[in-house]
Amino acid sequence: MSIDESSTGGPGSVLLPAVAPEVLAEAVESLSGRLRKKLDAAIEGCAAGAVRAADGSVGVRFGEDAVVTLRPGPSGVVTEADQAVCGCLLAPRCLHRAAVLGASPIADPEEPAPPAPGPEPVTGHAATAGPGAAPGATTAPAATTGARSAAGPAPGPGATAEAGPGAGATPGPGATAAPGAAAGASGAGGAEGAAEGGALTAAQVRAAAALWGAAAEALAAGVTAGGAVVQAELLRAAHTARIAGLPRAEAAALRVVRGLRAARDRSAAQRLAELTGAFRELLYTAGLLASGAPGPGLTGAVRRSYEAGGSLRVYGLCREPVLSATGYGGVATHLLGVDGAHYSVSDVRPGGLSRARGAGAASVALGGAVLDHAGLARGGLRVVGATVSPEGRLGAGRGVRATAVGGVAWGEGPTAALFSRPAAEAVAAMPAEGAEPGLLGCDVRVIGASGDHVLVRELTPGAPLLRLAPAHPHPELPHAANLRRIAGHPGLVLRVLGRPDLDRAATLRPLAVGPVPGAEHSLRLPPDWLGRADLGYDRLQGAHFPGDAEGLVPQESAPAAGADPLADSPLWRVRRLLEAGVAGGRRAVAEAARGAEPAALAAALRRAGFGSAAELAAALTAEADRRPRDAFGRLTDASAEPYAWAWLAAAAHLAAAERSLVAASWA
Repeated sequence: MSIDESSTGGPGSVLLPAVAPEVLAEAVESLSGRLRKKLDAAIEGCAAGAVRAADGSVGVRFGEDAVVTLRPGPSGVVTEADQAVCGCLLAPRCLHRAAVLGASPIADPEEPAPPAPGPEPVTGHAATAGPGAAPGATTAPAATTGARSAAGPAPGPGATAEAGPGAGATPGPGATAAPGAAAGASGAGGAEGAAEGGALTAAQVRAAAALWGAAAEALAAGVTAGGAVVQAELLRAAHTARIAGLPRAEAAALRVVRGLRAARDRSAAQRLAELTGAFRELLYTAGLLASGAPGPGLTGAVRRSYEAGGSLRVYGLCREPVLSATGYGGVATHLLGVDGAHYSVSDVRPGGLSRARGAGAASVALGGAVLDHAGLARGGLRVVGATVSPEGRLGAGRGVRATAVGGVAWGEGPTAALFSRPAAEAVAAMPAEGAEPGLLGCDVRVIGASGDHVLVRELTPGAPLLRLAPAHPHPELPHAANLRRIAGHPGLVLRVLGRPDLDRAATLRPLAVGPVPGAEHSLRLPPDWLGRADLGYDRLQGAHFPGDAEGLVPQESAPAAGADPLADSPLWRVRRLLEAGVAGGRRAVAEAARGAEPAALAAALRRAGFGSAAELAAALTAEADRRPRDAFGRLTDASAEPYAWAWLAAAAHLAAAERSLVAASWA
């Protein structure tokens, strides 16, 4: 069972061990209604008084007569109720015990032992988005700067990606999606759940319905009212979903809970957009499962499975630093097989930034290969008895044997296919959602700087303006500094290998650059770099650029800012409405329905051709403000589910519309 410390209860909460979700949910459920109202106040600051004893237990004192003691198991996680005890008279149904458990980090669910004969290397490229782990539990920590966040779920029940007036759909509790619909973002890495290929069981449908109800209540409450009691209801429903065999739904719920915690603690790592995406993924997954309509990867998988890959010959492409929000750091080296298949070898361990910076030259722990990651990125391997995950990660089981071989320059051998077609064509061929975008290569000419981006244009005739953005924004990593040097040489032509950012218009996050063969004004790299510079580890110097500055004549002047159809569209108004609902709950959306703002929102959307978005936004605000009462002022319909369906329809349509605009920006 892995530990997630991205959500903590205070400055001293790092001393508190992680707690299994079901233990916390049970503790909160056992409280009386009076004590539940006091729980959020009791959680605040209680972790600051945590003290670790010599035997490894952690104690938190409440006054003179009550001490809560946590005794985690060998894994360092509190997995049983009797591992958390309190000395007061009300224990175990006391406020003190529930408060300490509520201030502790939430542990990831326990995973079964890997089937490989030897331990697999921890990787930093789990498909994640946000502060928690990705759906489909993995052995890797959630990477925040090692891999792109998940692309967002597929259009939810009843929603479409069309922008015309007739493209909207009215969601409802019985809304379903086609069985072949794409699974949402951060799926289980292509692994199929137990119910894949057939109908869901009755237990799975019931568990999904319970999770949907808990998620709807949490959405209606928002961050402001989403305290420990609301979180515990989600955790209880998430645990039930796991027992029923729905690990993806459970992981989505854990991500929402961690996001709520971070937002309520005002954590610097929390982003409202990420929490909004987590709610969208949870509601989408639970809603489809509750309807009994499974899709590919919808149930998820408990862990990645490594399968036999036989004998492989792979060549290095580049290295990429990996950082996670949970203090892990390392490197991922991207490889290419002779058949064009993509692979990677990762080395991610606790250590954070220092580990990420030093791991670029660390030895490769794969089948006894005498090679470091710097050498592998420019060399190759012959692997016998390889084990490969569905995402292409090479395992390091005891039966694996690897031998170093010579590398190939970009554009030679199997790498030639990476640079053989326009970037727009390569992006169009990538999956719309559900998987991390693959690497693509292109030859570009530098136009100039635009903020922290570098504006370039592909050498292909009629290509659009592209933006090169830092793959890792951390100032201690050289990505941004290298891009600033490149931006200072307008007219320079270079070969770029990177990952497209499918959340931004025509944006490529380069991992490595190199000279364009035969170009007069291109990079001049040392021979031992084999024609490439890893932007996360190698630092470009003045000697690496053409000495004849006069020859660098840009073909066009740099605009103040390139055209961005996503930023220029009025969809930001819908995004702000959805995020306001996540932050302030249903009441905040209802307040937005009053005054002149709804009319202005609808008018702006319709003028731009987003008629469906206008209709769905209007339906959301109307549903949020619908609170029917009887003659005595009592609510006649207190359910939050219709509001959750309206919010999900607007959120799914927004995600689909934004994806369409981003795709068009590459054409």
